[in-house]
Amino acid sequence: MRVLLLNQFFWPDVAPTSQLLTDVATRVAEDGHDVTVICGKHGYGGIDCTEAPPVRVIRLPELAFGHGPISRVASYASFFMEAAFATLRVQKPDLVVTMTTPPLLSLVGFLAQKLRGSRHYIWEMDLYPDVAIDLGVLRRHAMITRLIARIAAHPRRKAEGIIVIGECMRSRLIAQGLPAEKISVAENWADGALLRPAHRVGHKSLTVIYPGNLGLAHDTDTLWNALRLKTGAAPARFVFVGGGARQEVLRAACEREGVDAATFLPYRSRAALNELMAGADAGLVTLTDRCLGSLVPSKAYALMAAGLPIIYIGPRDSTVGRLIERFACGWQLRCGDSEGLVALLSTLAHTPELVREAGARAARAFELHYDKPIAVSRICRLLGIDAVTPKAALADTKSVGGDGPLQREHGYPQ
Repeated sequence: MRVLLLNQFFWPDVAPTSQLLTDVATRVAEDGHDVTVICGKHGYGGIDCTEAPPVRVIRLPELAFGHGPISRVASYASFFMEAAFATLRVQKPDLVVTMTTPPLLSLVGFLAQKLRGSRHYIWEMDLYPDVAIDLGVLRRHAMITRLIARIAAHPRRKAEGIIVIGECMRSRLIAQGLPAEKISVAENWADGALLRPAHRVGHKSLTVIYPGNLGLAHDTDTLWNALRLKTGAAPARFVFVGGGARQEVLRAACEREGVDAATFLPYRSRAALNELMAGADAGLVTLTDRCLGSLVPSKAYALMAAGLPIIYIGPRDSTVGRLIERFACGWQLRCGDSEGLVALLSTLAHTPELVREAGARAARAFELHYDKPIAVSRICRLLGIDAVTPKAALADTKSVGGDGPLQREHGYPQ
């Protein structure tokens, strides 16, 4: 089968969508399929040191990606146009998979479906224009917003299938009138061969790590107020590894106010990130209430792979909230509950056995459900690529059967 995958970022970039697509591309190629990836020449984050996937890569000369709104839109637009022409020039693919960087990239997949007879699946990482509306970039009832929504809906209705990364995201699309049977949920993953639990020794303070982008969709106000409230009452420190608009604001605020309980580091490869996680006790995940269903934070899986329990600030009905509820692998707080966060940090700092127990549950849940071979097999089955390597087949059997859902254990702070 000839498979065409499209996303602006791909190996060796360490952007989350790049890493996920690289995992799928590698697996599909190793199963004997002819895989081509269309991506951009310019990167988003750092450089991944893992081995190059055995696929054909077409790197397009799009404008360099920037984090400002004008440069980002220009980069998106240039890649979109180049990708459309490249898709029409390559040998006819049997299957086209489009991700959502840039937004509306599914239109290119629809073009291949309409003009070349290819099967088209949309792998939704973020919902557009929902994200832009939720973040206040677009006004909900503006004419341009309604136009973008109609444009985005057309390839969704025509696609053979839509893969979303959380039940909350699926619910949003169903509410917009898309047929439920067309939408499948396949949560994201981490690589258990690169991220794994480490033997942790006791620290004088609780170390909480936040890996990845800290952007407009993430709640930093609760964290910032907690950092100011803490004033030494809760011996905890935070390590932020990555980038994003909110990280820069938070860094500047810490420098301005003399808050020294937070350290800021640039993006790291998955292998290097494992070393940093080995020195942490817990991981942090945040999401603003307004982005429920339009975004799903996927860093939770990397934290679980490293055996770290999750401190989650955000709506309970999100995928992360349900994950914590199902596996008892962390603690949830409402957005704005800074005092609750301070109290939780204090409890965890003085009761390390609670952290260890929740971390063990996180590692077990990851092993059964979210390791790379298991999760990539889910994607391949949804795409109709049924060949399964023995290792992945064994792992997926554990996911479906195994011990079943891990039950909640009482006696730890919520």
